Amino acid sequence: MKPDEKQLELNRAVTEIAEEIGKNFSQDEKLYKTFLNCYASTAKTTSRFLEDGEVFVFTGDIEAMWLRDSSAQVVHYLPFAKKYPIIGEFIKGLIKRQMRYIAIDSYANAFNEEANGRCWEVDLTASNPWDWERKYEVDSLCYPIWLLHEYWEVTGDTSVFTEAVKEVFIKIIDQWKKEQNHSSDSDYSFVRLNCPPSDTLTRDGQGEPCGYTGMTWSGFRPSDDACQYGYLVPSNMFAVTILGFMKEITETFYKDSALSEGIDKLRGEIEDGIKKFGIVSQEGFGEIYAYETDGLGNYNLMDDANVPSLMSIPWLGYSEKSDRIYQNTRRFILSKMNPYYYEGSCAKGIGSPHTPQQYIWHIALTMQGLTAETRKEQEELLQVILRSDAGCQLMHEGFHCDDPSKFTREWFAWANSLFALFVMQLYNN
Repeated sequence: MKPDEKQLELNRAVTEIAEEIGKNFSQDEKLYKTFLNCYASTAKTTSRFLEDGEVFVFTGDIEAMWLRDSSAQVVHYLPFAKKYPIIGEFIKGLIKRQMRYIAIDSYANAFNEEANGRCWEVDLTASNPWDWERKYEVDSLCYPIWLLHEYWEVTGDTSVFTEAVKEVFIKIIDQWKKEQNHSSDSDYSFVRLNCPPSDTLTRDGQGEPCGYTGMTWSGFRPSDDACQYGYLVPSNMFAVTILGFMKEITETFYKDSALSEGIDKLRGEIEDGIKKFGIVSQEGFGEIYAYETDGLGNYNLMDDANVPSLMSIPWLGYSEKSDRIYQNTRRFILSKMNPYYYEGSCAKGIGSPHTPQQYIWHIALTMQGLTAETRKEQEELLQVILRSDAGCQLMHEGFHCDDPSKFTREWFAWANSLFALFVMQLYNN
C-alpha cells in the first residue's frame, strides 16, 4: 500500500476501536465524544507514513517529532497492535524512525522529518540538520526502548530486534556511563541566547556542578526546561526500568553476554544512586523521593506534570503503587509543599514551571488517575478533566485552576493519548 492508503486504513482502525470501547459509556455524551476525539488524535492529526516504511509522528501544534512525545502518543494503540496489522505496522515504523534518529544524534530531543535544518532556535551546541532541538534529556532515550519492548510484548514480533537496534543500545549505554561523570567526561553543552533561564544551561552550557552519585546526568527535564540539579530522579528511575528491558532483549535475542553484563552493572549503579542520593526525610511525610539532586547535598523537592515525574513512578515500572516511599512522595507532591501544586475553584492538581502559575496540566491529572489506588479517586479525576477542557472535547497542556477557558496548547496529542489510556483503564479495556 502507498502511504496515503495506509493512513486511511489506520484512521478506519482507530475509529472502529474507539467506537467499540465507547459503547461502555455511550450514555455519557461528553465522555463519549471526548474519548473518541482523544483516541483518534494521534493517528488522524499528527502521523505520517513515509515511503521507506518509517513513520513520522509530530507533537501537534509543533511540526517536529519528539522522541518522548511520539512514544507516549501511541501508548493507547499498543494493546491493538496484534489484532490490527495496520496499527502494528504503524508502531513498528515509528520505532524504526526513532532508532534512526538516536543513531544520528543521541543528545537531541526533537527532530525534523527531513534534514532541512529547521529548528526551534539556532543554539550553541553540536547540532546537525536533522535536529529540531538538542536539549539532552535522559527520558528521550528511555521512551523509544520502552515502546520497543511494549510492542514486542504485545505482538511477539522479533523482527524489530535488528543490528541497528543493538547499536542504539550500545550508544545509550556508553552515553549514560559517560554522563555519570558529566563534568569530567562529557563534551555535551547547550547554550540558547536571549531566552529565559529555563531554556539554557548555566556555566557556558555545562549546567550546575554535580558530584558522582551513580545516577546519570540530564541537562533538561521532560518539560524541556533546564534541570536545576543534574540528577533528575524520576528520569533515572525510568532508566532503571529501561535497562531491565535492554538486558532482557540482549540476553534473549542478541546473546551478547558482555553487553548484558555492562547493562546490568550500569543499572545497579543508577539504582544505588537513587537509593543513596535520591531519598530525603521530610517533616510530616517521612522519607520521600527528591525530584532532583546534585550529589553535593542540594535537593529540589517538587514535581512536574511532565512524565517521567514522581507521580508516575509506578507507571514507569520502578515501584508498586503501595510502596511506602512512593506513597509518602505522592502525599507530598499533592500538597502545597510542592510549589507546582495548585488548587482552584475548578480543579486541583500539578502544573509546571513550563507554564504560568496556577495552570494545572491534563497530563498530570491523567497520570494521577493512572496511578491511583481507588476507583473513587479515578472517577473524581475523570470528572475534573471533563469539566476543564474549555468545551473543546480535547485535552490541553495547562489550564487555569479557576478558569479552564484560559489554557495553553489546544493541539497537544500527548495529553490526548494519555487521557484515552486513562479511560481505557477505567473501563477495563
